[in-house]
Amino acid sequence: LVFFHDHVLMIMLMITTPVSYMMITLIRNKQTSRFMLEGQMIETTWTIAPAIILVFIAMPSLRLLYLMEEVHNPTLTLKAVGHQWYWSYEYSDFTKLEFDSYMIPQEEQQESTFRLLDTDNRIVLPMNSPIRLIVTAADVLHSWTIPSLGVKTDATPGRLNQTSFSISRPGILYGQCSEICGANHSFMPITIES
Repeated sequence: LVFFHDHVLMIMLMITTPVSYMMITLIRNKQTSRFMLEGQMIETTWTIAPAIILVFIAMPSLRLLYLMEEVHNPTLTLKAVGHQWYWSYEYSDFTKLEFDSYMIPQEEQQESTFRLLDTDNRIVLPMNSPIRLIVTAADVLHSWTIPSLGVKTDATPGRLNQTSFSISRPGILYGQCSEICGANHSFMPITIES
C-alpha cells in the first residue's frame, strides 16, 4: 500500500508540475497568437495521455486488490459485530471467547489514553500472521476501519463481509467506525494490541 501510494504520488507530481507551469504561463501571456484557433494535435494528445496515465495507475492498483483479497491459511479468525454504539468480538477458533468493546468514558480516562480512541477491552492479535476478519452488524450499517493497517470493511446487517490482513510490527493500533451510522458513529473506537 505504501509503495502504491508513492507510485500514484509521483504520477500526480508529474501531472501537476506541467499543468501549473501552463497555468502560470497562460495568466502572464497576452493571448495574441493567431495560431491558437485550431489545435487538432493538442486535443488528440490531451485525450489520449490521461488514458495512458490511468492505465499506469490501474495496473498496480488491480494487482494490489488481488493480493489483498487472497486469504491463504489464516492463523486466526476474528468476528466483529457492530452494535449501536460498540463492537462485539468473537475469536472463532476458540470456544466461548467473546467480548464487547466500549469506548472509555471521558471521566474514567487516564493521561496515557487517547480521547475518543481507547476502549475498555482491546483486541489482541498476533504479529506476522495472516488474520481473517469477518464483519457484520446487528442493527444499522457500520464500518470496521483501521487506517494504519489499510483495512476498511463495511458491516451490513444480515451479511458477512470478509477481509484479511497481517500486522507487521508490535504496538497499539487505533480506528473508528467510518460509516455515518447515526449520531454517535464517531464514538465507536477500535483498538488492536499487536
